[in-house]
Amino acid sequence: MKEQSKRSILLFSNRVQVKPLSVNQAWQGRKFKSPLYKDYEKEVLLKLPTHKLKWIAEPLELCMVVGLANMASDVDNVVKPFVDILQKKYEFNDKYIFRLIVEKQIVAKGHEFIEFYIKKLIPRHYVLDFEE
Repeated sequence: MKEQSKRSILLFSNRVQVKPLSVNQAWQGRKFKSPLYKDYEKEVLLKLPTHKLKWIAEPLELCMVVGLANMASDVDNVVKPFVDILQKKYEFNDKYIFRLIVEKQIVAKGHEFIEFYIKKLIPRHYVLDFEE
C-alpha cells in the first residue's frame, strides 16, 4: 500500500453539480456502426473467452488497461465500443457498471491490447460532501 500511495498523488478534486450528458444526447440522431467497427466487433467477440455473468442485476466494477501505440490516442474513446462488445458477449446490461477504472499504457505499434476484469461491486452507501 505504501508503494501505491507514492505513485498516486491527488492533484485535484472537485464536484460539479450538473446532470451528466450521455453519448446519445451529445450526438444527435442514431449512430451507425462503421465497417471498421463491425470488423473490430467480430474480432473481439471471437477472442473473448466464454463466460456467463451470474450477477447480471447487481452492481459491477469494470477495470480496463488499454495498451495504445499512439500517445495522442484518447483512452476514453476505446471504452464505449469495448463495453458494448462485452455486454453483447457476456449478456449483461452495462447500466450495472457502477465503477469504471481505465488505465492507458503506451506500447510498441502492433502490440496493442485491452486487458480487463469485471467483478461484483459493493457500492458506497454515502455521499461525499465537498466544500464550495
